[in-house]
Amino acid sequence: MRRSQRSLLPYLILIIAFSLIGTSFLRGIGPQEESMTFMQVFEALENDQVKDMTLQGDVLSGVLRGEDSQEFRITIPLTGNVVDRIMEYAAANGIDLDTEAIAGRSIWYDLIPTVVMLLVMMGLFYFLFSNAQGGANKAMSFGKSKATLVKQGGDRRVTFADVAGLKEEKEELYELVDFLKTPQKFARIGARIPKGILMVGLPGTGKTYLSRAVAGEAGVPFYSISGSDFVEMFVGVGASRVRDLFTQAKKDAPCIIFIDEIDAVGRRRGAGLGGGNDEREQTLNQLLVEMDGFGDHQGIIIIAATNRPDILDPALLRPGRFDRQIQIGIPDVKERVDMLKVHSKNKPLAADVDFEVIARRTPGFTPADLENIMNEAALLTARRNQTEITMATLEEAITKVIVGVEKKSKVITPKEKRLVSVHEAGHALVTYHLPNVDPVHMVTIIPRGGAGGFTMSLPEDEKNYMTKEQLQSMLAVMLGGRAAEKVVLKDITTGASNDLKHVTDIARNMVVKYAMSENLPQMAFSEEENVFIANDIMTRRDHSERLVAEIDREIQTIVDHAYETALKIVEDNVDKLEELAKSLVEYETLDDQDFITVMEDGFEALKEKVEAAKAKTAPSLQPQVA
Repeated sequence: MRRSQRSLLPYLILIIAFSLIGTSFLRGIGPQEESMTFMQVFEALENDQVKDMTLQGDVLSGVLRGEDSQEFRITIPLTGNVVDRIMEYAAANGIDLDTEAIAGRSIWYDLIPTVVMLLVMMGLFYFLFSNAQGGANKAMSFGKSKATLVKQGGDRRVTFADVAGLKEEKEELYELVDFLKTPQKFARIGARIPKGILMVGLPGTGKTYLSRAVAGEAGVPFYSISGSDFVEMFVGVGASRVRDLFTQAKKDAPCIIFIDEIDAVGRRRGAGLGGGNDEREQTLNQLLVEMDGFGDHQGIIIIAATNRPDILDPALLRPGRFDRQIQIGIPDVKERVDMLKVHSKNKPLAADVDFEVIARRTPGFTPADLENIMNEAALLTARRNQTEITMATLEEAITKVIVGVEKKSKVITPKEKRLVSVHEAGHALVTYHLPNVDPVHMVTIIPRGGAGGFTMSLPEDEKNYMTKEQLQSMLAVMLGGRAAEKVVLKDITTGASNDLKHVTDIARNMVVKYAMSENLPQMAFSEEENVFIANDIMTRRDHSERLVAEIDREIQTIVDHAYETALKIVEDNVDKLEELAKSLVEYETLDDQDFITVMEDGFEALKEKVEAAKAKTAPSLQPQVA
């Protein structure tokens, strides 16, 4: 059916084209609005009955002699005999005709519109036919793979030297590099290299970049494709693309195929209420067959990346397919220092830039976050027409990434300024008096993002785990703003809404995930299950009403204890809270040194410190003596 449609299309276009051309030609040479016949006009010429006439092209028009002065208009053939007779009559009767225009005209002149129309139609025919051919080619290539092939070589080659940190992960992957370079070494002792490597990690941890480094280190072709590129609305297209991808890769073996976000196509089959997606499941089945089926794909290593390994099909994770999983975690302080140095290449840095401090200020940041910080700092530097990135600019870039853009132009009433200063002073005060929390790094009442102000703490060391006491202290710090409002303002505001949300989430996790409650057994009470991923809704078992009520009671107990702790600290240190609030109203932002000065010596000491700093930096007004 498809072939017959393609064969009929050119003929249909030709019929339409020649019909238009024929119509145009007939209109060009046929009579147009004639009131007399050709023979009647020439009979009037022979009888000397034409008083006046005009010849324009092949149209002869004029007026007859007589009382009614009848007008005529006919189309004549431009032959020599007819034109000569008209010119002779005009000369004999004193009628002025444009003899030069008549003499220069021929029948080909009148065919020019027809020729132009013919050329236009031929061009249109060629254009349509070419598109039809292109559409056929596109239809034929619909099942072709969309993978991007990266040939290794030149300046774009990425190696392990370009990847900062991830020392253990690179050592694990170097085994693949060694196999791709010298496969005979493994073949001699009967070792089978893993066919697939699954990289698991949070977004932005460098899974894709590390995969490119494997290909660059080995110097082999690198096919990159996203899991969503396989899935289409037409059944069978995804499976066809998988087959085509492995066919192409086999020609370039040894090579690496990288599938990003493989969970888009590798979700567990038959999960959820409505069954699986036929197209996605067919694509997954084909991928399973290609990875470890009857086909022979020696020299092809598949590396996939995902941040949701829990939803992948078990058949995809069995030995022989994805034999090995590599966890790409969050970099530690040392790795963050190395990554900052990599991302600062080709960026002019001032002498005061200390990557150790920046690394300590960014716990939990991924490599993508660190690159974003360096880019934001470069943008701020360029915006201010500066030539070097300073430490202050990097600090501001970190704050901008974490909290948001500073809104200095926002109009704040004195009453609101007082309210925000008391709230943030409460957070800072509780932080200062609790031993298990990170020290205050900055307090500000300048709005950023959606926050009216914020208190930022700087971790002194890396924390991989949190104790119950640390979590309880964290809850108390979060509730310090609400406690300060209650004690100082004698009222509470809506400014603590975000704090309350985080407090509730942490307290709930302490009970249902970490079993840190006093009256519940050492069990994890998971309250969230996605029935559309792995489990059917009929097999889901909820907790009893008694247990749910007990969980809520334990959560409330933890939150009440944290609030009482914050309230006691605020009540015992109201004077210091007022000093902090007064300092924030006056200077809007306090760094760690300013904060310590206020807590130890009060507002007046901070004021003297600021005045001394201004006097030191102010230009001298004394006359210069030569």
